[in-house]
Amino acid sequence: MIVAMIAAIGRTNELGRGNTLLWNMPADMKHFRETTRGHTVIMGRKTFQSLPNGALPNRENIVVTRDRQYRPLGVTVVHSLEEALRFAALEQGKHFEEKQEETEIFIIGGGELYTQGMQYAHKLYITRIDDSPEADTHFPLIGAEWKEISREEHPADAENPHAYTFLVYKK
Repeated sequence: MIVAMIAAIGRTNELGRGNTLLWNMPADMKHFRETTRGHTVIMGRKTFQSLPNGALPNRENIVVTRDRQYRPLGVTVVHSLEEALRFAALEQGKHFEEKQEETEIFIIGGGELYTQGMQYAHKLYITRIDDSPEADTHFPLIGAEWKEISREEHPADAENPHAYTFLVYKK
C-alpha cells in the first residue's frame, strides 16, 4: 500500500487560511478528483467539515478526530492517523507499512495530518501555485529525501488565475 499526500500549496508552502483553500483553481480541483477517485482518502475533521457536500463521492472517506462523539454520515471515523492507516490497510488486506505499487491511499488535509503523515508517506502529489498569499496553515517542508519524478507546468489562463505546476515526489 502506498501512502500518498495530495495538496495545492503556494510558493512558500502556504496551504490555507481560516480552514478554507487559498485559491479557486479549477485545474487543480480536476487533478485532485481524477487522482483520488476510486481510492481511500484520509482527512481531519475540519477538512471534512469544510467540504461543501460532505463525503467525497467515489472514494472511501476516513475522518480523523479527537472527538469521540463525532459521527457524521457517509464516513468512517477514527481517532488517529495511525488508526486511519491501519483501517485503510485492513480494508485492502495489507499492512500499511508495506509499499505495494498497486494501491494508493491519500492524506488530503489538513495541516496537522500532513505534518504527521510525512513520516508514513511514500509519495507526494503537489500542485505548486505561483502565488504567496497570507496563510495560517502551511504544508511541511519537502526535504532532500524526496525526489521529483514528474513535473507538468501550466500558465495562468481564463479559469486559473495563477500559473501552476503539478509535481509528483517519491521517497
